[in-house]
Amino acid sequence: MTVTWLHFLLFFSAISASSSSIILPKPRFLGQFAHNSEGTQSVKSYRYEIRYYTQPLDHFSFRNLSSFEQRYLINKDHWTGPEQMGPIFFYCGNEGDIEWFAENTGFVWEIAPRFGAMVVFPEHRYYGKSMPFGSKDAAYKSADSLSYLTAEQALADFATLLTDLKQNMTAEDCPVVLFGGSYGGMLAAWMRLKYPHLVIGALSSSAPILQFENIVSDHSFYDIVSSDFKRESVSCFETIKKSWDAIEVEAGKVNGLEYLSSKFHLCRNLRNAEELSDWLSSAYSYLAMVDYPYATAFLMPLPANPIKEVCQKIDSLPSGANILDRILAGVSIYYNYTGNVPCFDLSDDPHGMGGWDWQACTEMVMPMSSSRDHSMFPTYDFDYISFEKGCLQQFGVKPRPKWITTEFGGHDFKTSLRAFGSNIIFSNGLLDPWSGGGVLENVSETIVALVTELGAHHIDLRASTDEDPEWLTEQRQVEINLIKGWISNYHLEKGGYFDLQGRMPF
Repeated sequence: MTVTWLHFLLFFSAISASSSSIILPKPRFLGQFAHNSEGTQSVKSYRYEIRYYTQPLDHFSFRNLSSFEQRYLINKDHWTGPEQMGPIFFYCGNEGDIEWFAENTGFVWEIAPRFGAMVVFPEHRYYGKSMPFGSKDAAYKSADSLSYLTAEQALADFATLLTDLKQNMTAEDCPVVLFGGSYGGMLAAWMRLKYPHLVIGALSSSAPILQFENIVSDHSFYDIVSSDFKRESVSCFETIKKSWDAIEVEAGKVNGLEYLSSKFHLCRNLRNAEELSDWLSSAYSYLAMVDYPYATAFLMPLPANPIKEVCQKIDSLPSGANILDRILAGVSIYYNYTGNVPCFDLSDDPHGMGGWDWQACTEMVMPMSSSRDHSMFPTYDFDYISFEKGCLQQFGVKPRPKWITTEFGGHDFKTSLRAFGSNIIFSNGLLDPWSGGGVLENVSETIVALVTELGAHHIDLRASTDEDPEWLTEQRQVEINLIKGWISNYHLEKGGYFDLQGRMPF
C-alpha cells in the first residue's frame, strides 16, 4: 500500500560538462516519509499527552507579530519530580510530524524509566500540526510566510517551551538532556552549544553538522551509498552504474517513455527520463540510510539488510537478462516488498513546495556531487550558480551558503568545540550516507564520537529488539553511561545526589 507522506521539492544539482545527461536530485533527510498519511492514525506504541504551546512567530524581533500553536508530546509517568531533580529528556523535533518521530525513537522511551525522566517531544515549526498562519497552505504560501522557518527560530521555540515548562512545574533545577537524529541531531548539538544554561548535554545521532561549505568532501553522500551496494555485490554496483545510460537510450526511442512507464509499472506515463532516474536514485539513497540488520517499516516495509536483498534480486536474474529488468527486480524490494502495490505512483514525491526545500534554499545549503571513480550514480559536480537560480525561480530567495557555519560553526570545529563545548555524543554508523558529514572522532573527553562500521541512520535511537547485534547493544550502553555521568555531575554540583536505586540496572 502506498502512503502519502510529507512532500519535498526536488532541486537538481548541475551537471559537469563531461557527465551524463541524467540529473540527480539533491538528497534529503527523510523526504516524503516524514509524517503520517493524511486522515490515518498510526499505531501508538508509547503513552503521551498532546499539548500546545503559544509561540511568537519571530523570537528575534520586538514587533507585535502573530503567534502560532506549537504541538508537543509529554509523558511524566516515570518522572521523579522536582524534589529529586528528576531529569527531562527533550527530543529536538525534525522536519516532520512529531508523533512519527516519537514512535521511531524507542531508545528515549526505554531509558526514561531507568532515569526517572520526563519525556518531551516538541514539534518543529512549519511541520506536522505546528503551522504558523493557521494552516500549511497559508504557512507555505510565499517567501514572506516561509521566512520564519529557520533552525534559529526552531531552537528558540525549543528554548522558550522548555523554560516555560520548567517554571510551571517548579522544575528549574531539573537537568535537561537533549536527543535528536538526523536534522534533529544537528539541532540537539547546536542547542547544547547555543543554550548551555538550559541543557546539560546532547545525544546527536547521524547529524551531518559538517556537510556545509566544503568542510567535508561533497562526494561523500553518493560515494557512501555506492560503497554500501558495492560491499554487497560488485556486479550489483556495476548494473546500477550502467542502468542510467540504458534508461537514457530507451527514453530516446520512439514511444520510449511509454515503454519505460509500462516496464516499471508506473501509475502514469513519464514526462521525461529524469523522473524515472530520480525515483530510482531516491530509493538507493534511502536504502543506504535504513540498511538495518533487522526488518523495519521506518520508511517502507523492508526486510533485514535490505541492500543485500536488492542486490540478490538484481544478480539472481539469468545471464543475458535485460538490465532494466534487473533494476526493476531490485527496486521493487524498496517500493513493493509486501507485493501489494499495483502500480508505482510518482506523485508520492511530487515537485511541490516543501518545508525542507525552503530550508535548503536559504540556510541549509549542503553541496552534493557524484564522483567519477567511486560512485554508481552519473558523474556530476555541484554548481552553486545553477542551485541559486533554481531557488530564485521556486521561492524568490538567494541561498546563504555561509550562514550556518557563521551561526553555529563548522570550520576548525575541533578547536571551537574544545574551547566552548562539552557533553555532546556524536553517534554515526558508516553505512549511513550522512555519516560523511558527521563528527567521526573524539573532540575532547566530554565531546565523544561513537562510530560503528555497520550502523545505519540513527539506529541507536530506535527501539531495542531481540535481533539487535552485540555492537549496537554495547553502543547504547555507552550512551546510557555517559548520560548518567552528566546527570550525576550536575546533581553533585547542585549539592544533591542522583539516586538510581530501585530502577532498572545500568
